[in-house]
Amino acid sequence: MTQPSLNHVNCLDAAGGHRMAYWQWGQPESSHVVVCVHGLSRQGRDFDVLAQALCEQAGMSAQGPGGIRVICPDIAGRGESDWLKDPMGYQVPAYVADILALLAQLHAASPITTLDWVGTSMGGLIGMAVCGQPGLPLPVPVRRLVLNDVGPAIEWQAILRIGAYLGESGNFNTVQEAADAMWTVSQGFGPHTPEQWLALSRPMLKPVSQAAGSPLRLHYDPAIAVPFKLATEASAREGEAMLWQLYDNITARTLLIRGALSDLLSPETARAMTGRGPHARLIEFEGIGHVPTLIAKDQVAAVTEFLLA
Repeated sequence: MTQPSLNHVNCLDAAGGHRMAYWQWGQPESSHVVVCVHGLSRQGRDFDVLAQALCEQAGMSAQGPGGIRVICPDIAGRGESDWLKDPMGYQVPAYVADILALLAQLHAASPITTLDWVGTSMGGLIGMAVCGQPGLPLPVPVRRLVLNDVGPAIEWQAILRIGAYLGESGNFNTVQEAADAMWTVSQGFGPHTPEQWLALSRPMLKPVSQAAGSPLRLHYDPAIAVPFKLATEASAREGEAMLWQLYDNITARTLLIRGALSDLLSPETARAMTGRGPHARLIEFEGIGHVPTLIAKDQVAAVTEFLLA
């Protein structure tokens, strides 16, 4: 497997700033950029399989000699990115500001003429905020948008389920022990081979200390749970109106992916998304809950065909 390059962008915040890491695949000079943004407690290496498929297929298609540039950020507090001094910064508006800084840096390095977005869960909410605010200083408008198992209305029971484990960083002796523990809260991801699950789990871990043989912990700042756990059912319902307004403003051609067993994106919300705003095209994957990992061949094919058609 080829490996992505690790890069950073400096981002502003009220506490003096932070660095956001991002993984870059493909041709660094390509004018076609696909930004892939992960879920709440995940990180950018979740998209390794999809990014490789996009790079390979763009090279074989009529994309021209520039190929494609796939950018997979570690949103603040996750992966290789800095932890924030103020936990209340772990919210979508701040993430959008970081993405704008990232896109400005990418555009300055090599001008962007085609911009696409793949957002899983939280990454889809960030995508709706980026695409649904026409006045944002994007290099170019987002052309195609993939929303992976998320919409403007989020089921409260799913929020409670996620909140039950979010912020627990764990202490594991081996990668396999950690992978087994993560699987207990991730079975909605659907079937994976042991090799696939280990590959998905490794980037989720960091040593507790620099000492040889140090135990492992999850990669993220436990404080990402602070604003999440302040949400109430009433505040979640109030936020829906704003999210629907953002969704209705989207002009990008939109693909909505749903796990047929998802407890976060209801069938009713998914159907509503096909009939308003960008009139998303809906694809459901049987036997999958929240959230499809975009590793299975049929899931990868759905996204690559949509983005590279």
